[in-house]
Order: sequence, then structure tokens, then C-alpha cells
Amino acid sequence: MSKFGQSQSIKRLEDQRFLTGHGRYVDDIAPPGAYRALFLRAPIAHAEIGTLDLEEARAMPGVKLVLSAADLEAAGIQLGMAALTVKNRDGSPAATPMRPILAKGRVRFVGEAVALVVAETLEQARDAAEAIAVDYDELPVHMEVAPGGDVIHPEAPANVAFDWALGDEAAVAAALAGARHRVKLRLVDNRIIVASMEPRGATADWQEGRLHLAFGGQGVWGMKGHLARAFGLPESAVRVTNPDVGGGFGMKAGAYPEYFALAAAAKALGHPVHWMEERGEAMLADSAGRDLISEAELGFDEDLKIVAYRVNILTNLGAYNSGFGQWIQSEISAKVLTGVYDVQRVFVNAKGIYTNTTQTDAYRGAGRPEAIYTLERTMDFAARELGVDPFTLRRRNFIAPAAFPYRSAVGELYDVGDFPKVLSRLEQEADVAGFAARRAASEAAGKLRGLGLCYYIEAILGDPTEGTTVEFCADGTVNLYVGTQSNGQGHETVYAQFLSDRTGIPVDQIRVVQGDSDRIAKGGGTGGSRSVTTQTNSTLVTVEKMIAAFTPFLAEELGAAPDFAEGAFRAPGSNRTLTLVEAADLARAKGREDLLRHEERSTLPGRSYPNGAHLAEVEVDPDTGHVQLVSYTVTDDFGNLMHPTLAEGQVHGGVVQGFGQAVMEHVGYSDDGQLLTGSFMDYAMPRAKDVPMIRFTSEPVPSTANPLGMKGCGEAGTVGALAAMGNAVLDALWPRGVKAVDMPFTPYRVWRWLEEAGAAAS
Repeated sequence: MSKFGQSQSIKRLEDQRFLTGHGRYVDDIAPPGAYRALFLRAPIAHAEIGTLDLEEARAMPGVKLVLSAADLEAAGIQLGMAALTVKNRDGSPAATPMRPILAKGRVRFVGEAVALVVAETLEQARDAAEAIAVDYDELPVHMEVAPGGDVIHPEAPANVAFDWALGDEAAVAAALAGARHRVKLRLVDNRIIVASMEPRGATADWQEGRLHLAFGGQGVWGMKGHLARAFGLPESAVRVTNPDVGGGFGMKAGAYPEYFALAAAAKALGHPVHWMEERGEAMLADSAGRDLISEAELGFDEDLKIVAYRVNILTNLGAYNSGFGQWIQSEISAKVLTGVYDVQRVFVNAKGIYTNTTQTDAYRGAGRPEAIYTLERTMDFAARELGVDPFTLRRRNFIAPAAFPYRSAVGELYDVGDFPKVLSRLEQEADVAGFAARRAASEAAGKLRGLGLCYYIEAILGDPTEGTTVEFCADGTVNLYVGTQSNGQGHETVYAQFLSDRTGIPVDQIRVVQGDSDRIAKGGGTGGSRSVTTQTNSTLVTVEKMIAAFTPFLAEELGAAPDFAEGAFRAPGSNRTLTLVEAADLARAKGREDLLRHEERSTLPGRSYPNGAHLAEVEVDPDTGHVQLVSYTVTDDFGNLMHPTLAEGQVHGGVVQGFGQAVMEHVGYSDDGQLLTGSFMDYAMPRAKDVPMIRFTSEPVPSTANPLGMKGCGEAGTVGALAAMGNAVLDALWPRGVKAVDMPFTPYRVWRWLEEAGAAAS
């Protein structure tokens, strides 16, 4: 039975300060008098650095310090950045070329940091950066997402960083050869710029040999470890904090070179140094998302059941390995390779390619949207080629509800699911039965209407372990320490709401504390849709421990062991009741300091697998190529919801980000590596007028992988949106002879496909 709070949508607690301008973001917390930092960035994509003359800049007014890679090395700082890597299909390690904090000897993409200037004011730093003399000896540029070309790193011949595979290649080839039907599709998943509302920034300061870095991120403990290694410090000598964070989306999850350089400058100067990225700089230097090419092939038997699935991927890593780049289109995307379908013969081969572009890394979904996009676009294409309804083909291949728990071909254990029920609910909510009439009305008006279905599944990622601390303060408030990091999701609300629900402590007396490695010893940060599931499970365990700790103490006070229910302790035979806050006050008065702070860590036994169906309905103007999204319906299985409105908001945001990539967002480079979409004048972002109200319904099948039956929801909207949009556009254009479409579906591209199809037909 749900108590107050749980599964009810209370108002967001943090909104009062955000909406009244009291949020404290990176640029709000710079210490008074902090020096300002500016990075000199490479203006060309690939070149040897001939000379780098910093002396004139160092002598400029107000300049405190100018650093190069050589200066960092001379100070004993580890220059190379850490990154996760995979194993090649032959068992050998993937390429691990050094990604330097500041360019060493060569630049490999436009925007790579070459030098750091620190001055009293930002204007002085800008003037000094212009005085730095750099001679670049240009080298050939490699931009194609394919093996070959002029080598960027000697450690990666033909620019191949890794060659990873999973599955039985021979068995899949044989199954495809014997299949009654075979369908192939090549898809381009375009590169996007994350464009979080708040760009990146940080302040570094040293006090008595101890480093403090405050930065806009998605957790503090990973960054703490990276800094300790780079500076040769024990982790106890590093403090990392996150203030309020204005959007992360995976892009702010990892370490960036700028943070290390700032720390080095602050150490050399003995003074705090602050840096805030400008929007154009963010577009050049922040990790980008997606950017891969997939070739997929499905084999079907005579009953249109899938017998085998094969995918080959070429993924653009950019100029270096980012923190998670190698994992995203290999280990991570493979977790949902087969989606919701009962197929055991699968093979995937992914090759990572270095190009002279900015690195790619996590972006909302990190590999799972890409995998589902490939699978669901191919399934929809197969339905068209085989002359069967897309809903019918999916139903024919769903994992049956009775088959759970189900071990997928890639080893994931799906605990529960009822995909037919979710899909039926979607059909009803979206009025699929009325689509034919709506299409006819569009045709009468000279428009083309299309319906696009995607059925996705997500694998919740990240550390399954999380910790919670509950601390009773003397003023009657309660501190709730958490190991995740909100960057806009509403964590403060849902965590306080959950603790209140379980303890009876009023929500307005609970203060959520996050993002401080001194106050919270360990944490997994936010990413992979892990936060609410892991954190509330940990809170549940901590509350149980807390009540158990208070019980014997109160037994002495009340004369009998009390029960805890409805937010209060009650002893048999006594009419006296004590809330937890009252019990804590009593413990404080009795000198029982041990009862004022309770902490526990817990580990989830398995992943949860949110899933759901998205249906996009679009109308295309054949004269202009403009794609209008006229309706969008989502039915999700997120298990039990803690805060339905926050969950729906996550879906809305994720869908709009997917829509943006599908219809308008696209990173463009020239052949020589110059970014052509370096401002919002050239890089389109979705606006409110572009998107109708998104209809969201919940059809929960509670997870068995956590006590609360939850499934993460933060990335699900994006996972489903890409293929839904792609399938809708193709459905609209298919009657006109267009058989292939790739994102982004911009007016010119759509118009050109229609013109080419018309010319071919005539």
C-alpha cells in the first residue's frame, strides 16, 4: 500500500530557488578575486606544433601564468588522460594513444587546447592569448568514418582504434544463408552537439597542500580519483564538489583536460583559478554524441520469425579516446542488441575509427539509443519489404510474457516484461485505428502522413551499489546525504519525498546533500538511468537500520520495545508516541550521539529493464520537404513510479532530444576539419513550437531486481524517439518511392529524396 508521498506527484522542492534566481551554478560560486582562465585552442585540425612562444603573453598586463604541455610535465603532472578501452576480437588490447591535457607536439582537432592563460580578468587573458605565437606545420586530415587514410596515431594503423565482436559469426552467417527472407539496411546515426543549458566550468584552489575542484559534473568521485592520479596525491588530499548543474546528459559525466590544467595553474599560483566555457567553445571542445554507421541484416523463417541478426558498426571516436567512447558502441550498446525480440543467433562487429574531430562520448542513452535505432529501423524496413504490418511483425517476434526471466543472446537477464500488453495500450492511446482516415485527409490537402513505431528496451547501467546517510540536526532538520548528482532531474524532490514516506519526517524538514566528496565518502554519480533506483534502495536499507538502532534505546525509555508504523514509535501498553525527529532529540539529550547519524550501502541484485512503445505521427509537405510532428504517444513500462510527474517530464525531455537529432540537429565539418556548425546560427535546436504535447501513459510490470519494483526512466525517451521518428518519415515517403532515409530529416534532404524518387519513377 502506498503511503503519503510515494507514487504521488508533489511539487518540486528545488524549483523555488531555481525560479527565483537563487540557484548556485559554477559561475555563481567562483571565490571573490579568483583569477580567470582562458584556453588557446587549435585553429586547424591536424598539425605539428613547430614553435610555441609564450613569452610575450607572459609579459602582458594582468597575466599571472601561461602554461603549455611542457610546463605541466616539468611540474611532474601526469599529462595523459585516462579512458576505458575494450579488447579486440582477437583478444589484443585496443589502441590507447595518449590524450594530453594540453597538446604535446601535435594538434589533432580544431578546438584542442594548446595553452592555458591565467590573468586577473578575462579580458586580459584574451589579449594575452592573442599574443601567443604558434607555428603549425599542417598535416593531412582524416575525416571519413572508415578505416584508412593518413594515420592520426601510430598506435592505430589505418586509424582503427578497436575491432570488437560479440556472438558466433559462423553460426549467424549460416542461419542467414538458410533464412527464407533476408533484409539489409544501412543507417547513419548523425553526430550531435549536447548543448546543455549551462556550459562546462570549474574553479580550482589549493589550501595547505590540498586541492579543491568545484565543477559542473554528474558526480565527484571519479573526478577525484583522476585528479589524485594526475598529481600524485592520496585521494584524501583532493576534494571535489558539484554545485547546481544546468544539464549534463552524459556529456558532463567524465573528466576533461581543462580541469587538470586549472588545478595545475592554481597550484603554481597559490590562488584560486576560475574558468567558464563560452557557447562557441563548448561546441568545439565538449564531447559530441552518436556519429556512427551501421549495417544490419535480419533473417526470417517462413513464419516471419527472426532466425538471425547481424550488425556491423563503424563508430567515430574523434581524435582521441574519450572516457567512455570505446565502450559505448561496443560493450554498452550490445546490452540491448536484440531489443525485445526472441532471437538467439546474433553477431555484432564494431570498429572504432579515429578522425580529426572532437571526441565522442556519452549522450543521453550512450549506446542504447543507437542500438535500438538500428534494430527498430531494420524491423520496420523488413515489415515494408515483406508486406506485413509493422505491429504484427513485432508481435510475432516478441519475447513471450511467460518466457521471463529471459536470458538474451548477449547474456542480459531480463527479469520481467509484457510487451504485447504495452503495445496494445499504445495502439489504443494513439488511435492507430483512425490513422487511415487521417492519412486520407492529409493526402486531400496535398500532404504526406506517416506513422512510425518503435518498441525499445533499456538496460540500466552504472554502479549497482549506492550509499545513503541520514543525519538528525539540532535544529530539527534532517540531512539526507546521497551519492548521485542531480543535473536537473528533480532528485531533491524524489529523495526527500521517499524518505518522508518511509519515516514520517516532514518533507520540508529534509535537506538533500549531494556532490561533495568530503561530506559523502563514496557515490556512483548520475548516469545510465541509475540514480533513483539505486538511491532509494539504499535509503530503504538505511531507514531499516535506523529504526532497528532506535528500537532498543526507546525500549528503555518507554518500558517496552516499540513498533514503528505510520511515522511514529509506539510501545505496547503505552499511549506515548515518538516521531523519529522526537526520538533523535531524546537521544541527543541523553548523550547518544551514535543515534544521530545512520548510514548504509546496498547493492542491487540485477539490472532493471525499462521498456516501452513510441508512436510518432508526422505530416510532410512534399513541396518544401518540411516534416511536422503532429502527434507523439508513449506507453512505458517503468515499473512502479516514485513520482509520476517527474517520470513523465523525463520522457518529454528525452523525446524532444531524440526529435531534435532526428529532424534538425546535425554537426557539420568541412573536409579540412573545420566545424561548420559552431553557433546556434548554424546548429538548429528544437523549440516548443516544433513539438506537440507528448502523450504519456504508464503500463507497469514491476521489476523483481529491486525491492521497490522500479525501472529507471531518465534516458528512455531518447532511446525510443530516434527510430519512431525515422520510421514515421519513411512511412510518409514510401508511397512516393522513397526507400531509404537517414537523419537528420531536414527540409532540403526530404525534398531531395522525393525529387530523386520522382525522377527515377519517370
